[in-house]
Amino acid sequence: MTAPTPSADQTVDIDLGACAYQVRIGRDLLRADEIAPWIGGAQICIITDDCVAPLYLEKVRDSLRDALGDVLSGKVIEIILPHGEQIKTLNGVARVFDAMLAARCERETTVLALGGGVVGDIAGFAAACYQRGVAFIQLPTTLLAQVDSSVGGKTGVNHARGKNMIGAFYQPRRVIADTATLDTLDRRQFAAGMAEVIKYGIIDDADFFAWLEANIEAVMARKPDALAHIIAQSCTSKAKIVARDERESGVRALLNLGHTFAHAIEAGAGYGQWLHGEAVATGIAMAAYLARGIGKLSGDDEQRIVRLLSAAELPVSPFAGLAADKMLALMKGDKKVRAGKVRLILPNGIGNCEIVDDYPPKLLTDTVAHFTAASS
Repeated sequence: MTAPTPSADQTVDIDLGACAYQVRIGRDLLRADEIAPWIGGAQICIITDDCVAPLYLEKVRDSLRDALGDVLSGKVIEIILPHGEQIKTLNGVARVFDAMLAARCERETTVLALGGGVVGDIAGFAAACYQRGVAFIQLPTTLLAQVDSSVGGKTGVNHARGKNMIGAFYQPRRVIADTATLDTLDRRQFAAGMAEVIKYGIIDDADFFAWLEANIEAVMARKPDALAHIIAQSCTSKAKIVARDERESGVRALLNLGHTFAHAIEAGAGYGQWLHGEAVATGIAMAAYLARGIGKLSGDDEQRIVRLLSAAELPVSPFAGLAADKMLALMKGDKKVRAGKVRLILPNGIGNCEIVDDYPPKLLTDTVAHFTAASS
């Protein structure tokens, strides 16, 4: 399979009735004509971090002031957070609330989330809560955020006892994925985003998975046509699932392939030690191993999954020093636990997954023990 030919800007519809919106995908979209039509009031609050701000904050702020100067009257509030998973806490959200209240942000304020998944989660949660809800727009600047966290309305923060345990479902007005921002992304961050891209192929689209296998070199080289393809394909896959189950009462849980393992790895290592996508990649490998152990997945498909994750420069085993008993305890505190059972998303084959809670408990213990021992 060859990479698709370069295409113009693309739009993916997220069909959620009254909360429907669109994802715009293309190069150089961080400009007023793409953003301004979705700003509904006289105040804008741009939330970003100290890595993204030097790159894109001035560009976004000045373009909006030029386009909306008469309406805004200079009321652009900038909140620059420290970068990294460590700020994704209730204290981090409190910093946003303090700044918005100090600036006297009103209910007509529009929040712009300019950054990666951490910024998007904090900004979205703050927007959901501030004065019981203000409008917000996602401007994701990492691959992981563009293909996953900016789409679907999940917002929230971490707690010492678990990842994303405090949050809300709150949909943005618009998502604008400017692929030019990926030019400045370091190699590790880019690879982390690929875990979520590969996930979509496993849960939803065998043809896309095969395309990734054939074109992984072009993707990792960040060829513009390949980037546009994987972002549009990922958003389309997620849109289909979210439209069927906005609040994760059923099929949307499939999007959590690998995540129960991943959240335990992140919490066990200490938030920020592993990037989210790195932990997801290892979690997917663990889910594939367990699925093969109960006869749901062939050995060939397990190896295809591990090979593609590795080709995307992702880890496929937990870090040395994470004890099996600690990881199991953290998994049992995950949001997806029901009646004391750890529900897992397991692949039946490439392009087909299911929610499983009737696996032999010993197999989960053995899987965790196998992977933690392998990393020691």
